[in-house]
Amino acid sequence: MAAEGSSEKQTFGRELGSPMLFSVIYTVIASAIYICLGVVAGYALGLTPVVFLAGGLIFVLAAMTYVEGSSLHQERGGSTVFARYAFNEFWSFVAGWAILLDYVILLAAAALSTTSYLQAFWARLGEGAIEGVLIVGILLYVAVRNIRGFSSSRSRRIAVLVVADIVLQLALIGLGLIFLFEPGTLTSSIALGSSPTFQNLIVALGIATVVSTGLESASGLSGEVGVGRSGLKRLVTSSSLTVIIVYTGIAIVAISAQPVVDGQTALSSTYKDAPMLGLAAGFDQQWLAQGSRFVIAAIAVVTLIAAANSTMLGLSRLAYSLSTHRQIPSALGRLHSTRFTPWVLIVIATVVAIALALPGDLPLLLNVYAFGALMGLTIAHASVLRLRITEPDRPRPYSMPFNVKIGGKSIPLPAVFGMVFSALIWVSVVWTHPSARWVGLGWMAAGLVLYLVYRLGSGKTLTKRVTVPREALRGEAIEVEYESILVPVTGSPLDDDIMQTAGRLAAEASEEDGFDGESRIEAIWVTEVPMSLPIDARLPEEETQRARAALSRAKAVGEEYDNVQVDTARARGRRAGQTIIAEALRRGVQAIVLAAEEPSRIGGGARLGGGMSANLVIGDTARYVLANAHCPVIVTAPPTGERAASGPAADEDEPEAPER
Repeated sequence: MAAEGSSEKQTFGRELGSPMLFSVIYTVIASAIYICLGVVAGYALGLTPVVFLAGGLIFVLAAMTYVEGSSLHQERGGSTVFARYAFNEFWSFVAGWAILLDYVILLAAAALSTTSYLQAFWARLGEGAIEGVLIVGILLYVAVRNIRGFSSSRSRRIAVLVVADIVLQLALIGLGLIFLFEPGTLTSSIALGSSPTFQNLIVALGIATVVSTGLESASGLSGEVGVGRSGLKRLVTSSSLTVIIVYTGIAIVAISAQPVVDGQTALSSTYKDAPMLGLAAGFDQQWLAQGSRFVIAAIAVVTLIAAANSTMLGLSRLAYSLSTHRQIPSALGRLHSTRFTPWVLIVIATVVAIALALPGDLPLLLNVYAFGALMGLTIAHASVLRLRITEPDRPRPYSMPFNVKIGGKSIPLPAVFGMVFSALIWVSVVWTHPSARWVGLGWMAAGLVLYLVYRLGSGKTLTKRVTVPREALRGEAIEVEYESILVPVTGSPLDDDIMQTAGRLAAEASEEDGFDGESRIEAIWVTEVPMSLPIDARLPEEETQRARAALSRAKAVGEEYDNVQVDTARARGRRAGQTIIAEALRRGVQAIVLAAEEPSRIGGGARLGGGMSANLVIGDTARYVLANAHCPVIVTAPPTGERAASGPAADEDEPEAPER
């Protein structure tokens, strides 16, 4: 989430657009070439360009699915969000847990390949203890950068890197076609069924899907981007064309530079961990071979580190989504006190990635990667298909083309084909490759055990979001569990009252048996933007200062309670009530606590001895929230006159949330 200042999250992130999304996607596309070209070539041999072309086409189908799904439900998490709305929390967890495996593996693979490309400058950088130190240093750097959070300056640097890498890739394709390409060299080594075997071809295709992880990383920015319908279409088109041209072109040139001889290519042996250096070595011109070697190595190192950053960005957002939806223990999703990033999960992922990278077995990492990538893709396609059936009328800023009408529903053929292809390749990889089968299934089994123990142990349902029982709202139960509460603040003296109310409720929830983390209060400042101004209009400095002061005070009051964490954010909208409801739904909170408007001296309210009419105390915003909230709403009335000293008990001020 984009941060404004050191202690406040900005929930309205219109400063990010389709170029930023493309940059995040492309860093993973480029890293896929730098990392997996050699391993894929070892399996696919002369058919490597065909495998990369097929991988590019799978990416095209996935891009349409991810962009539609992310524009439909703009939340962090990619396929786990799609599955949540299409199916239930269980399948959401399965998708998220599979993608977590991919993120960690890609972190390890990126760090390992970085040291291999550094060998172009000094051979010992990719050997022994020095290589180990570099791997640890790279992953620690990535962890620190992501704990500090995403910044606009960082996005600009990524954009510059993307342009430089695209120019390099296109230049290599052009030079390779001029100096290296010979059609006979590619086709002479192909004997389908034996060189390569069908089994190896399937494994190679599964590994080539590494490029699709960029879509997961980019979807983690959903809700933080200002991209219109035309921008989303351009994003799909530009990323798809880039993958197909660069992926296929580099594969053709690389196999031409290091052709298959006796069923082997130097790309999968001598240059296995740094295959693009093998492409450079294939030039007969010494000046071109040496010059391209150092340029490729330099840009590869920077690109791989940027890809690791993009991967960690996606991982942190996905893991935070899992923790806030109580799919993994909430203590794992603990946010940094000032940066508001899930530092515990980032640290754990870094340690695991280091452990995976140090043995230096890149083929094993990529084989296991295919397991999680294909499972995530299958669930993503299936989820968007089901959402076309269950939410046909929901606005879609982007809808994928090529639809057919079945039973009155518009069914997208790209999602159908993507789901079928991904599922078939996943089954083939699991069936034919032992490392992918046992490591992947072991990872999923461990995750399911964690999910079942955590959910059942804390009395939560396996398939639905955690909600407060209606019986508790009617006073039929003594204990009510409010582990996440939304509190809109206004900068008035009533803010302390509502934060104290929320703090007491949250502290009581954290003391419940089976709850092993901190309760969470999300204090938000809502700015109503008039229709005469664009929604992303620059706010007056006075408004910004008032918001920061109010949120800072709310955080201080709320965190006076034990085991209570207060996150602060600002949101914009045309109407305060609608914005509060939208934020409550997006964050999945279990209760809303807000203040009633102060009674008017003119209207004859409590300050003049009048009655406590709801119309006098509860204004338009509170009434709208009460009528439309998906969760309990607690309204705190201002303590005035005798009412403050001898008024009704607190529970009499708690209106019952509307039943759905």
